[in-house]
Amino acid sequence: MNAVLLQGVPLWAVAAALPIVLVVGWLLGSLARWLLRGRARLGMATSIVIAIIGTSLGLFLVGWIDPKAALWSPLALLVSLGMTVAAVAVFAAVAAHFQKPQRQGVAELLAAGESDRVEFKSTARVNLRTGQKDERMEQVIAKTACAFLNADGGTLVIGVDDAGTPLGLEQDLATMKSPDLDRYELWLRDLLTASLGQTAAATVGIEFPSAPVGEGEARTVCRVTCVPSPRPVYLRHGRGASPELWVRSGNSTRQLSVDEATEYVMHRWPLSLGATIAAQLRAAVRFSEEH
Repeated sequence: MNAVLLQGVPLWAVAAALPIVLVVGWLLGSLARWLLRGRARLGMATSIVIAIIGTSLGLFLVGWIDPKAALWSPLALLVSLGMTVAAVAVFAAVAAHFQKPQRQGVAELLAAGESDRVEFKSTARVNLRTGQKDERMEQVIAKTACAFLNADGGTLVIGVDDAGTPLGLEQDLATMKSPDLDRYELWLRDLLTASLGQTAAATVGIEFPSAPVGEGEARTVCRVTCVPSPRPVYLRHGRGASPELWVRSGNSTRQLSVDEATEYVMHRWPLSLGATIAAQLRAAVRFSEEH
């Protein structure tokens, strides 16, 4: 049947129709996202696909209501837009239903224990074995944040032991000239900026909730919230140091080798078609210059 329908359609008309469909999908998808702003968060590619499906359903509906209606008639445009908005709204509702619940309070995090998205650290500056300040403890914090950013995000709680018992921040604060939470946050942000870069560090949330210890008693801990990064985040121990890619592996944090890092980046952050073509062209130009 499709062959019969397309017999009288020239190839140039089909070729012209394809980009027009994409443009219309982009326009309707953008309009639907604007109408549903704050209630639906969709990527541009997803909204275009949904818009094309919604437009198709809308045109089918218009054809059923009025078989003589023109493609660009007000009825066809309004119904197509309505179906697109409805499709985007339904998709957003379904996606929200299957998403993980909103972030938990610190008491719930401690009760649930460590996981691929939750990590506890007793201190960020002090080695509990020696009782002295240790830069290796600081690097552990940076590595954990880097791993969360390169994975599906996560929460690092400082001042809590592996069993989920709140210890507080007193030992870390005792190593500072000004033992207060403002100074602690400033130090932590400087650490993340120096290790991960300013762009990645700016996306990290830092707060100081009170974690209950017993009846009527609580201790202040540091909650570090990391969202999934839209691009790879590399850890650098200092100027001139080689970049390292850290990821989450179950409940632990591990560094990837060069080959593993390359494959991980390619699969997690694939280049768009335009970026891929541009990269291939640059590689071809460099190759021709060298030879």
